[in-house]
Amino acid sequence: MKKYIIVAADEKNGIGKNGLLPWKLKKDMEFFQQMTLKTEDNKKKNAVIMGSNTWISIPEKHRPLKDRLNIVLSKNRDFKAEKAEVAFSLDDSLKIAEMRKDVENVFFIGGANIYKQVLENIELTGIYLTRVRGDFKCDAFFPEIPKEYKFKNSLGKENDGRIEYEFLFYERK
Repeated sequence: MKKYIIVAADEKNGIGKNGLLPWKLKKDMEFFQQMTLKTEDNKKKNAVIMGSNTWISIPEKHRPLKDRLNIVLSKNRDFKAEKAEVAFSLDDSLKIAEMRKDVENVFFIGGANIYKQVLENIELTGIYLTRVRGDFKCDAFFPEIPKEYKFKNSLGKENDGRIEYEFLFYERK
């Protein structure tokens, strides 16, 4: 099972502001959806693992993220996430995904604390980073990419008229 982080961050590694994304980038959302839905085996699906704040920040009409196993990490033992699995540790979230025979890949989708834990504890296949040009005065940040991950390639550039961004892939050395 391959494991990835997928994240959009500005030039100061900002990923969120007041509990929300600081930008609305249609092509980035499409990229996120395409990457987290795509499987080699069409009988399988991917898992998305996120913190409870990320889950809550997803508009209710889009929860759970369709056609993916949604796993929500929470420290609160009473936390409920309708139509999603709830885990209370990073290890437990991975065990839930690994126990399922229909899961091909795992994507960690945020937030900042989850990204930090994952980079410190999980050996990832790679990191999909949408680099958003500019400084969006964020209050949540993506950690520095550890040196064991090297830039592999650009998967394309976009410009929504106001904001330029690029899809980058980092691979474990």
